[in-house]
Amino acid sequence: MNSLFPVIVSTDLPACKNFYESLLGMKPVFELDWYIQMQSPSDTNLQIAFVAKGHDSVPTGYGNDPTGVIVTVEVNEVDPVFKKAMTINAPVVFELKDEEWGQRHFMARDPNGLLVDLVQMIEPSEAYASHFQ
Repeated sequence: MNSLFPVIVSTDLPACKNFYESLLGMKPVFELDWYIQMQSPSDTNLQIAFVAKGHDSVPTGYGNDPTGVIVTVEVNEVDPVFKKAMTINAPVVFELKDEEWGQRHFMARDPNGLLVDLVQMIEPSEAYASHFQ
C-alpha cells in the first residue's frame, strides 16, 4: 500500500481548500478546477482530496454529501486548533471536551458537511487504560 486518503464529493472546492488550509495548514499538492488534493505540512502521507459534484469520475448515485462519516485528525495540542477554529468561524458542532477513554477533542463541520474530529491523545482513565495495546 502506498497511500490511503478520502476523496470527498464537494460543491465548493475553494471553500474546502480554505477550510483545511486555515484550520490545519494543509497545502494543495494537486489542483484542477474539478479536483484538489491537500496534504499535511508535516507529513506528506496525510492527505485529503475533494472532487467536484457531478464530475464524470464520480459514479452515478455516489455524488451525495458525506453523512455518517467522521474524519479524525490527531494533533499534538488541540487547544490552539480549537482557538483557530473559533478565529476562522469554523462550524464547531461538538465543543472541546476531555474524554475518559483518553482524548481531548472537538468536532467541526467542513464545507461539505463532513465531520472533522480534532483529537489530542491524553491519559485515559483507569477503566480504559487496559484496553490500549
